[in-house]
Amino acid sequence: MTKHRLFWPAAVLVAMLLANVAFTPDFFAVRIKDGHLYGSLIDILHFGAPLILVALGMTLVIATGGIDLSVGSTVAIAGALACLHISESADPGSVGTALTAVGLALAVALVLGTVNGLLVSGLGVQPIVATLILMVAGRGVAQLITDGQIITVTSDPFKLIGGGYWLTLPFAILLAAAMVLATSLLTRSTALGLLLESVGGNPVASRLVGIRAQRLIALVYVFSAVCAAVAGLMISSNVSAADGNNAGLWIELDAILAVVIGGTSLNGGRFSLGGTVIGALVIQTLSTTVYTIGIPPETTLVFKALVVITVCLIQSPQFRTRIARRRATGRGESAPTAPANLEVGA
Repeated sequence: MTKHRLFWPAAVLVAMLLANVAFTPDFFAVRIKDGHLYGSLIDILHFGAPLILVALGMTLVIATGGIDLSVGSTVAIAGALACLHISESADPGSVGTALTAVGLALAVALVLGTVNGLLVSGLGVQPIVATLILMVAGRGVAQLITDGQIITVTSDPFKLIGGGYWLTLPFAILLAAAMVLATSLLTRSTALGLLLESVGGNPVASRLVGIRAQRLIALVYVFSAVCAAVAGLMISSNVSAADGNNAGLWIELDAILAVVIGGTSLNGGRFSLGGTVIGALVIQTLSTTVYTIGIPPETTLVFKALVVITVCLIQSPQFRTRIARRRATGRGESAPTAPANLEVGA
């Protein structure tokens, strides 16, 4: 069933990659320059790494039946705090300063995630409302940290996170891959993944069998905030600057779309980390394709929305069943019967 869920997102991703060849003949070319790998495919993975991380945390939140709209603000706060600390440091280029900045950003992310988790699991606030509070307030906090300005920094150790290379590849790709692998092992090699799916699939039954749902729900919001903070460090590091107003703007929507495209149901329950990664790459490839084709910036979001809707319809069992029925009816054949209780991500 997992392979079936991944087929359509993967097929769409491959089709989009192949479509770029018509506009960029050397799209699949990968070159080595100064010991670093370069190429369009490397760029997609590089620039898609922050979205992969945000979507990774969002997947576990959605698996429990929740939603986290505050990840964009957390991205901005993390980047702003790190850059502010580096800019005010006596030795901004030292490894110690960069590590302290990273630690500060992650510590604040833990606090923000804990607040979201307590509001949802402890006080029973609706997830969309609880995280909307931080989505709005957090963006203001990020601008207060930067004083409404763009903070620029010069730090080679900090630059490594989002703009540096290691083992010929962008370090951001390796960091994102490591976090995805660790999360996959933690949720699929232990009972944690099954517990999260149980909480999202049937919270009442989970409580009755003794699962501590409140702790699990709080945990996934903390994890989501940490993933967003790392993504924020990547984004600010890549440009060596922090923009409290635009950093991570609307990334929460792209993350939700990546999760849905990857086959995870917004109703909670079963989730697919592999599908989420593919969904994030679909969105990043779409952005690359839009710029390659030369679509006007003012129509980019409309084009993006149409493609995402098409992808979701293609992978919907109900939609494919209806199309099959119409084709069968048109040929005078008996219409196929829709499978019971099918849904995207089921």
